[in-house]
Amino acid sequence: MVGFLQVHSLVQVTGAEQVRNRTASKEAGGEPRQPARASRKAAGFKGSGSLIDDAAGGQRSGGVQSIGRAFAILEEIARSREGVSLAELSKRVGLHNSTTFHLVKTMVSLGYVRQLKDKRYRVGRPLFALAASSLDDIEMVSLATPVLEDLSRETGESGHFSVRMGDCVVVIARTSGPGAFQLTDRVGVVRPAHCTALGKIVLAALRPEQLERFLQRAELKAFTPKSIVEADKLRHEIDEVRRAGLAFDDGEFDAELRCVAVPVRDFTGQVIGAIGISGPVWRLSIQALQSRAKLVQAAAARLSAEFGARELARA
Repeated sequence: MVGFLQVHSLVQVTGAEQVRNRTASKEAGGEPRQPARASRKAAGFKGSGSLIDDAAGGQRSGGVQSIGRAFAILEEIARSREGVSLAELSKRVGLHNSTTFHLVKTMVSLGYVRQLKDKRYRVGRPLFALAASSLDDIEMVSLATPVLEDLSRETGESGHFSVRMGDCVVVIARTSGPGAFQLTDRVGVVRPAHCTALGKIVLAALRPEQLERFLQRAELKAFTPKSIVEADKLRHEIDEVRRAGLAFDDGEFDAELRCVAVPVRDFTGQVIGAIGISGPVWRLSIQALQSRAKLVQAAAARLSAEFGARELARA
């Protein structure tokens, strides 16, 4: 995959592996082992580039190893949801505390790592923005489509993947199931967030203050008698979505349709979209939707894994 997520994956080989190999070689008293040629080529390395011991040495050799070590450090920090101390971080990447400190200090100054009050380190927000900007809609569609195709085949219903667009959601990928009476919604259709399962997932991912601002400015229009048009009721509904980890649309946008949706996350754990299925009310009872929810959750975990959400991939 092109972009940051590709670099993120490659660094697991070229960054962390180089650090571990170098450390093991030094402990054995031998020369540093060169990384595999395929890994070097994949990461875009040029020349032999001997491995060195400290940050200053990395600058002398063109900074290649320092970059590898920096990404190895970012990998470990990203895995630690509660933050990681300097000592523990140094242990994980196999570097001296002083070497790790200088590398992390530089990343803190750039904003890609932040230091908490208790001295632990966590990933900084600029890194999230960098990753998000590299994952454009075309890449998301290419990753989502095969997952949706399998989901539609398994459930017999139409599959959808949507992302937030202002106060609404836009469907950027969809597939049809083998059953009769499939939906004909086109890709690119915009739907309100407050009365669709896909939209409720997006609203549930907002911070409390963001949700409150949405409730203050958005028009909670009634599309059917079942549409939620009162702020208090919608707030309660979103609380339930957060608790359950999935959302339903019981004929709230279209009286003839029912839907279920689940959040899709990226490697930071952030919700970047929603995946779901929908079908006619005479075929999809609430009980039927609930029974298919596990299939949708499995599809969400698979797609999240494509976006780098490792913990979901292992679940």
